[in-house]
Amino acid sequence: MSEAIQTDDSIERALQAMAEGFSFSNRSPILHSPAEVGLAYENVTFPSLDGIPLEGWFIPAPGSDRIVILNHPRWFSRSGLPSHLEPWKSLGAAFGNDFEVNFVPDFKILHDAGYNVLAYDLRNFGHSGAANGGVSSSGNFECRDVVGSLNYVRGRSDLREMSVGLFSRCLGCNATLVAMARYPDAFENVRCLVGCQPLSPRYLLEKVMTSRGIPAERVDDLDELMRLKTSFTIDDLSPAPAAKSVRIPTFLYQVRDDAMTTPKDVQTIYDNMPIETKKLFWIEGSTRRWDGYTYFQKDPSLMLDWFATYLT
Repeated sequence: MSEAIQTDDSIERALQAMAEGFSFSNRSPILHSPAEVGLAYENVTFPSLDGIPLEGWFIPAPGSDRIVILNHPRWFSRSGLPSHLEPWKSLGAAFGNDFEVNFVPDFKILHDAGYNVLAYDLRNFGHSGAANGGVSSSGNFECRDVVGSLNYVRGRSDLREMSVGLFSRCLGCNATLVAMARYPDAFENVRCLVGCQPLSPRYLLEKVMTSRGIPAERVDDLDELMRLKTSFTIDDLSPAPAAKSVRIPTFLYQVRDDAMTTPKDVQTIYDNMPIETKKLFWIEGSTRRWDGYTYFQKDPSLMLDWFATYLT
């Protein structure tokens, strides 16, 4: 009898910890800069749609009239994630994601391909402002940051006439899709989207529960705990409904066997996009989600082809 009570207590403590961990995010440090790859850049700051101060880098490509705005994953900053170090290592180590992700080489690739680059920290990450009590909302609040970045480009006399492309990963991709649904007019001059691994948290949470030996039927208990902390249900955090509002050429890519989700999720998001000009590319031979985040550095050809075709 005492063993059963202890087991139930352990599960309850684990669910409480999961609810806390998925409702709020630790900031990661900005450990790299464009200077490391020889790029000149400006430190910039601009407001989100609701006034939250956002910090970033603008990397000019003299003579170019095209700009790519980058929106980063959850837990990351504009420079990446030091997931070879604690406490960030623990975020994905159970699924093999215990190596550093450095996004600075991506900026070099885009710059050398002829694009101006704007990379910034979403709210509650990097050096950007705290907001909404620190709640990580899978795009519900962060969508305002995406719009803020677009408004910043339109507000600069040297940028406002440029063609805009978006390169959005994970939380950044979720936020982009939600922004398209809520603020469609903000995307008037946006020509295309490259999206990496958008995510419905339900699939991730179910994977984590399984890995920790928590019965799957307890997901409803976790849902209630998260709702009490954030006012969002787990399914409120899915970008799949927002994908129905996509109106620009969109290229999605995903690690097919990503141990932190299921192919069904990205397939549904892709299928929901009511456009003909779209493409879904599966990264094969890995179960590590972080391999999706670093894939652009290893073989950027498909993404650069998309930008070259539609960012004109």
